[in-house]
Amino acid sequence: MGFLSGRVSFVRFKVKGRAPKMFGPEHLERLAAHAIGKERIASGDGTEAGWIAGDHILDTHFDLPKNIVNDTLQFALRLDSQKVPADLLRAYTQVELEGLAAGNPSGLPSARQKREARAAARERLEKEAADGRFLKRRAYPVLWDSQTNELLVATTAMTALDRLHALFQHTFGHGFERIGAGGRAFLLAELREQTRGVDDAAPANFVTGGATGEVAWIADEASRDFLGNEFLLWLWYVLEMESDSLELADKSEVSVMLARNLVLECPRGQDGRQSISSDAPSRLPEARRAIQAGKLPRKAGLTLVRHDRQYDVTLQAETLGVSSAKLPNPEGEEERARLEERVTLIRHLVETLDLLYDAFCHHRTGAGWSKELRKIRQWLQIGDRR
Repeated sequence: MGFLSGRVSFVRFKVKGRAPKMFGPEHLERLAAHAIGKERIASGDGTEAGWIAGDHILDTHFDLPKNIVNDTLQFALRLDSQKVPADLLRAYTQVELEGLAAGNPSGLPSARQKREARAAARERLEKEAADGRFLKRRAYPVLWDSQTNELLVATTAMTALDRLHALFQHTFGHGFERIGAGGRAFLLAELREQTRGVDDAAPANFVTGGATGEVAWIADEASRDFLGNEFLLWLWYVLEMESDSLELADKSEVSVMLARNLVLECPRGQDGRQSISSDAPSRLPEARRAIQAGKLPRKAGLTLVRHDRQYDVTLQAETLGVSSAKLPNPEGEEERARLEERVTLIRHLVETLDLLYDAFCHHRTGAGWSKELRKIRQWLQIGDRR
């Protein structure tokens, strides 16, 4: 099942309404009632949506031990769509056209014959599609955590998320909303009574003399999702100029390393995106030149160690979405214990990322941000002095 084995990828959403006290048979019954194939209601583009239990793409058998683990409900969205090969449609059309035009004195098909050929080709393909040979099935794992009332969803595709939202609301009577970098900053600032700092935040100018207030990939500046890009640049600065270990709000420590991959982009949209792959990408000269020219991180590979647990993740800046996260191996002799430990590790990873982001937000929304920003500008000008 998606979140219970292998690497995990997810974006986070907050479910509206009260969190379930506990998941039980009624939740499984609702999933089963809206399992794939039960309603046979397709969207305008012919895509059918429904739930699966997660063992495999055809699994619609929901049960307590499999789908409810450590106060989480685990399931998956399946989308079925007919993908008729375009080259086969053209081939059938040509075959029909040759037959219809064979008796024409000119040897060329008429406009009417072309229409008839296309119609006949489509009818032939529709008959062939009835047995499912052109059916494309895609599954997207979902984890609903009753402790936080959050959904972890293993896709960022908007078409899949739109169908997930509609089906989830139809099944459980609740909607959900995405929590990006700006929304997460606001929630964390509420705990410190610093929400004014998030409300007033505007894109920072890290390069002396550079333009301010421009982040090309942020469609709505009011979202404050640009804070995610600033977080990764701030983290880069802290790791190079101060320490590779940070004390977090709960008094624990996290060791951090930028590793494996780094994606940078000009916030003004004037230069192209730059992708760097290396064991230590932030140490490469081209990475340094990119941020000195005003580019911001869009995505970064991180190695995190907290409470003696190591996580290797790729973090997307604006959404704080996680991709290809490698978790520690669960301990425990029994399979059930390992599954429950796996959920605990996912929660621990999410908590670690939140605390690390909160360390940045504490600076970003506090009175000392101007001083911190000057230090980052100096670092960009003179380079690494550690």
